Amino acid sequence: MAMNGRHSGRPTLEEVALRAGVGRGTVSRVINGSPRVSDRAKAAVEAAIAELGYVPNRAARALAGNRTDAIALVIPEPETRLFAEPYFSDIIRGIGAELADTDMQLLLTLIRTPKERARFAQYLAAHRVDGVLLVSVHEDDPLPDLLEQLEMPAVLNGRRSDLESVSYVDADNVGGARAAVAHLIARGRRQVATITGPPDMYVARSRLDGYRQAVESAAGGLGGFDTALVARGDFTEEGGRRAMRELLVRRPGIDGVFAASDVMAAGARAVLREAGRRVPEDVALVGFEDSAIARHMDPALTSVRQPTEEMGRTMARVLLEEIAERASVRRHVVLATELVQRDSV
Repeated sequence: MAMNGRHSGRPTLEEVALRAGVGRGTVSRVINGSPRVSDRAKAAVEAAIAELGYVPNRAARALAGNRTDAIALVIPEPETRLFAEPYFSDIIRGIGAELADTDMQLLLTLIRTPKERARFAQYLAAHRVDGVLLVSVHEDDPLPDLLEQLEMPAVLNGRRSDLESVSYVDADNVGGARAAVAHLIARGRRQVATITGPPDMYVARSRLDGYRQAVESAAGGLGGFDTALVARGDFTEEGGRRAMRELLVRRPGIDGVFAASDVMAAGARAVLREAGRRVPEDVALVGFEDSAIARHMDPALTSVRQPTEEMGRTMARVLLEEIAERASVRRHVVLATELVQRDSV
């Protein structure tokens, strides 16, 4: 290195580490976008890179570490759901924000058929990406097990069961649903129904468990858990419509409904209006997610807020750590929920 501070050749990673006063591994983590670096160390490394004019040799780095600098975001749902439901856009926004300051390319992959799943499995086997983020997890989806077999870093949005072996980021679905139903009961509602998500999704079963816990522990003789007050939906607006019609036929005296998503609550609201049932005077209504839909409904929807965008950020952060550290430890993160009260109850 020349006395005037100007470098006489191509700066090396070791020289960046020396200038920054950190170890070589810390410089590598900063370059690779790992979040497991203190703000102080990151600032020192970035300053050293700027002073020395260091440019990472991306081709050599990728070859040496078998890296592609790409992450696949996999959503095994039709594009109609992707574009219709705020949940997916909020998750994607969070993931994108977390990856914004890294070199990672985000590849969106929709899997709608077994053929598309098989094609993506081949893509993974060829190690075309460094890691996978999987949103909308179904119990029988073979993809998480394939990811483990390939030793591919992966983070799920939600989980398949309590025994999930892959890293995941989830929300407190049981607690959020329990709080929503308890709120309806506390407001004097005595025939409280629920519209569930698909039974092959852990998130749907968890929200049904929360409903069950609330009605079984309620004082005042609600009669406990009644399957006639449970209607299956599919997290779509039309599914919410169908379920609400079923409930009105089975139990015309319903005075409260907990829908396991805001989108299904919107479908239920439309059917209640068609049937001449006022919300909240005749039927109180609660959703889950606290999406834009909840705020714009008429009346505005009471809903369980889950930090959807933060879930996306956390998923990306955990995946970056797994890619950078190649650690065998799996992380299970559950974020808190909160009941947001509005005019529908």
